Amino acid sequence: MKTDSIPPAPPCTLFLFGASGDLVKRLLMPALYNLARDGLLDPDLRIVGVDHNTSTAAEFGERLLAFMRERETGGEGATQLDEALWSSLAQRLEYQTGDFLSADTYTAIAERIGQTAHGNAVFYLATAPRFFPEVAQRLGQAGLLDESQGGFRRLVIEKPFGTDLASAEALNAALLQVMGERQIYRIDHYLGKETVQNILVSRFSNGLFESFWNNHYIDHVQITAAETVGVETRGAFYDSTGALRDMVPNHLFQLLAMVAMEPPAAFAADAVRSEKAKVIGAIRPWSPKMALKNSVRGQYVASTDEKALPGYRDEANVDPESQTETYVALKVMIDNWRWVGVPFYLRTGKRMSVRDTEIAICFKPAPYAQFRESEAERPKPNYLKIQIQPNEGMWFDLQAKRPGPELIMENVELGFAYKDFFKMTPSTGYETLIYDCLIGDQTLFQRADNIENGWRAVQPFLDAWALGGEVHTYAAGEDGPEAGKELLSRDKREWHPLG
Repeated sequence: MKTDSIPPAPPCTLFLFGASGDLVKRLLMPALYNLARDGLLDPDLRIVGVDHNTSTAAEFGERLLAFMRERETGGEGATQLDEALWSSLAQRLEYQTGDFLSADTYTAIAERIGQTAHGNAVFYLATAPRFFPEVAQRLGQAGLLDESQGGFRRLVIEKPFGTDLASAEALNAALLQVMGERQIYRIDHYLGKETVQNILVSRFSNGLFESFWNNHYIDHVQITAAETVGVETRGAFYDSTGALRDMVPNHLFQLLAMVAMEPPAAFAADAVRSEKAKVIGAIRPWSPKMALKNSVRGQYVASTDEKALPGYRDEANVDPESQTETYVALKVMIDNWRWVGVPFYLRTGKRMSVRDTEIAICFKPAPYAQFRESEAERPKPNYLKIQIQPNEGMWFDLQAKRPGPELIMENVELGFAYKDFFKMTPSTGYETLIYDCLIGDQTLFQRADNIENGWRAVQPFLDAWALGGEVHTYAAGEDGPEAGKELLSRDKREWHPLG
């Protein structure tokens, strides 16, 4: 993160609910460490872990330090630990033992805030989703969300934002009962990735792109989030969630919104979020019959090759008879003037061949007439590929003549990788989001209407699957079931190769 002209965030007390969990040690503390490295944290920032486990500030710091040392050898955002920097950050660590459902916990929190001159507080709910409305309600009842005394009060929650439309509406209602929308920061770590943010810059600052970013020139759009890992230690959670709920209404729809939204009136939070909500709200609601036709569910089974990867039902804490999908492919349509007639194909899955999150925009092919008298192959369509991870960058492929006496066309790529053009410091993807929350910028956070529009688009698939439909299998290490390929082949299209 470039910090030459970026001021540090204002002082505040950051309360980390669920301080003993993986999210705090794996992502939040490393992100705070990186923000401290870049000079973006105020010296008066205090970090208070809140959890039911009895602990002291020193013990809390020691546990975090042990994990920071583990990160030196690998993991996302791994970096060599600066002992002096960590020591400075550790001095800001505090710990509050308390039950999330006990009034005494919130009395103690109020006392900690009262010890500061600024009165600013951010409450980060790194907890199980069932605690989101409970903690918010208790913060409100204790007066901890009241900003009338001058300090800001903000609440950060992680996905999932509900498990269907009804639960998402209920969660939003519970939050808005005790605070204003401007105080709520629904965090999606995908939006913290540089390449995701660059989608808007690339689209709206380059006249070349925006002039053909519509149904006159674009044939279809593919959005893929492929993982090589299985469910790991999340078997119990994943078996009650599945790939659709876990990835589509949040991560994949956020990428879709970035690609498909109209130009905002200004790059301000409400303007950007309004356009995103509009385009998600324009997704066509399928009938149950069409939802089944335009979706594919898959579940990985044990591989038989030399890797010998286990099947989903063999994973820890997974029902041996589970019908939960680990792969999903969808076809959605956006019913507005820009995108009418352009299908958006979404897929996500675990235990696939490569780790790859990308957007592939396929342009309509050039006319064949010029080459019909030659031996040249029919021109292939051009793709603009935006890779979110692991190799962040953008590439445009086009057809060129191979040197030689014959007219033979070859596919070539033009583009850039971020690491080749910019100095990339190690990061977790949370740095920008935490900093934006501390300064009060909601541009990269989801608003209630965006959340509900996403679930409204997903609900037809959930309803149709509840009535039936097949869960196809695919071997671990493959790119999903054959039915996933057929979803496109029946439209005379095919998935862009991964990697």
